[in-house]
Amino acid sequence: MTSTRPLLTCGAIAGPLFVVVGFGQAFTRQGFDLKRHALSLLSNGDLGWIQIANFLASGALVIAFALGIRRILRGRPAGTWGPWLVGAYGAGLIGGGIFVADPALGFPPGTPAGPPAVWTWHSTMHFVSAAVGFFSLIAACFVFARAFAGRGEPGWAAYSALTGVVFLASFAALASGGGNETLNLAFAAAVVIAWAWLSALAVRLLGELSGQKSTSR
Repeated sequence: MTSTRPLLTCGAIAGPLFVVVGFGQAFTRQGFDLKRHALSLLSNGDLGWIQIANFLASGALVIAFALGIRRILRGRPAGTWGPWLVGAYGAGLIGGGIFVADPALGFPPGTPAGPPAVWTWHSTMHFVSAAVGFFSLIAACFVFARAFAGRGEPGWAAYSALTGVVFLASFAALASGGGNETLNLAFAAAVVIAWAWLSALAVRLLGELSGQKSTSR
């Protein structure tokens, strides 16, 4: 179990890293407005490498976390689909870093105010990666909700299910909202909520790992 702890710790770190780096840029980079712009657009411009690195590093940490989940939950509820879905979310983040979204909506400064006239292939792949990652994370929330319910932990079951519902609803609303500022802000909040759940899950599993080690002594 010794090597499992660093893997689970990666999950606890990933959320704060992504949120601090991503939203730190959102509030400091010239011309960026959370009411109009997705965090993906931060990958453009002279400082775009920061958000690209954020996607890649966070994705790698999430994949490491998935390996830790597999080790600690092997043969138990959520021990099969949980790691695969969390790992797919990590892969989606890495894809979001490799494939950069097109400049749009006036960001970076100097970009035309509207959406791109034609999407490039890498922008298309960025949004495919994002969709795969988002739906995988949503599914993971429900897989863990069912697992926690089966283990007699209604609080964690409700927390996991509610996170999945909030993230799914905000993503669906964003996709159909046509640039509505309120929906853009709601999705940004849902991103923070989803990352908070993933980090909380990592801390929860770290506590379980410590309990297993204490029992085995």
